[in-house]
Amino acid sequence: MHVTIFHNPNCPESRKALETIRARGIEPKVIEYLGTPMSPQKLRHLIKDELHMAVRAMVRTNEPCYAEMGLDKADDDTLLAAMAAHPSLMQRPVVVTDRGAKVCDSDEGVEGLL
Repeated sequence: MHVTIFHNPNCPESRKALETIRARGIEPKVIEYLGTPMSPQKLRHLIKDELHMAVRAMVRTNEPCYAEMGLDKADDDTLLAAMAAHPSLMQRPVVVTDRGAKVCDSDEGVEGLL
């Protein structure tokens, strides 16, 4: 099984998701997205085509730069550009497997994809 995790090593949920994947004997492709931000186009593909989510649902509204940038009424293109420029705005962790993709902020979410 191919597994990719968009990982933030500073996030407890992300560390736990990675640990859960490895506990199942799977070594995932780990993308530390804070150091390797995605382009707006790649973010759109991940969010719309893999996660099947609204762009706004992928944005962490509690990040300081969200308010600083005035993103409350921003359109999708603006939100995608903001997440590309400030990857901390992206919900985490995101796990992509052969079975689908999810924002896996719980063990149940990860297990459902493995």
